[in-house]
Amino acid sequence: MEIKISDGIVRRVRGADAPMNGLAIQARTVANFLPLSVRRSGANIVHDIDDKYTGIRVDTKRGPIVLEMPTGDAPYRLVHQLPEPDETGRTEVEMRRFPQIYKPQGIAHILGEFLQSRGFLS
Repeated sequence: MEIKISDGIVRRVRGADAPMNGLAIQARTVANFLPLSVRRSGANIVHDIDDKYTGIRVDTKRGPIVLEMPTGDAPYRLVHQLPEPDETGRTEVEMRRFPQIYKPQGIAHILGEFLQSRGFLS
């Protein structure tokens, strides 16, 4: 499923309404190779206009994790979104970065193994 966040409003995106830019295509390609355990936990492709990213959001038992698609030469970012700001005011914690040298299958495998090994998936 794909969702779009714009002006704080979350909408489901279907068919012709879905973005067809490079980041969206890259996110869909990676999502096709996600392990079953990640898919079962509720993986969605997110186009967040407010925070300016496209990625794959996984609803885990310890909160949502987002794999942000890179723009330009930037690396992939794996971010834990916090439900409420912590004492320092952070709303997200960057957990890992990895370069764009991996194929979509490798990115999906890295994401699945990271979530499984750190106890995010049940």
